[in-house]
Amino acid sequence: MNVLRGVTAALVLLLVGQQAVAADLPEIPDPQEGASVEWPSPWQIRLRALGVITEDSGYVNAVPGSGLSYWNTVTPELDISYFFTDNVAAELILGTTYANITGQGSIGALGNIGKVWLLPPTLTLQYHFTDFGAFKPYVGGGVNYTIFYHQEAGSADDLKVKNTFGTALQVGFDYMVDEHWGVNFDVKKLFLKPDFDVTVAGAKLTGKAELDPWLIGAGVTYRF
Repeated sequence: MNVLRGVTAALVLLLVGQQAVAADLPEIPDPQEGASVEWPSPWQIRLRALGVITEDSGYVNAVPGSGLSYWNTVTPELDISYFFTDNVAAELILGTTYANITGQGSIGALGNIGKVWLLPPTLTLQYHFTDFGAFKPYVGGGVNYTIFYHQEAGSADDLKVKNTFGTALQVGFDYMVDEHWGVNFDVKKLFLKPDFDVTVAGAKLTGKAELDPWLIGAGVTYRF
């Protein structure tokens, strides 16, 4: 009987001790009942109005004192971004515009040499600063490949601007109104110097168009 009483007392103490320990432990939510955590999507798009401001520089080979200038334009632009982390993203910029090419200097009498359309898709790698709340500035750099199409000669008999690679630098910011929508301001500098072939009065010539445009844009941001 003494043994039975001792065993019974030990069991009672053990059960009371387990209940006390359980009362002190924090409750762990049941994974079947808890709500899932929603992470932001890595995808983002922007739609901007873009001002294209070119450098008035370039020349025709073998024509001393020749120069070139180009019209500035405004065009819509779409960009698509993918965030690898909160800070690092890649951005693909898509838009198209045109350039009127005008002779300057010793070839100023030619006036409008021709008009070309250009498609300059640009891919940049960006670093986004995340310590300023809704204000999210970023910097970036990347590469550009410009395609020239629908080329029309003006005072020249024929004009062919050649597709070319370039580089790009970028700075800008988003100001997020809520978790999805924001406003954006962005400035890019493209280093773009395509070669061209031109025929004037039957003479075939070559040259370089030093466009090097500034791309200044403002628009809306949407984060999925």
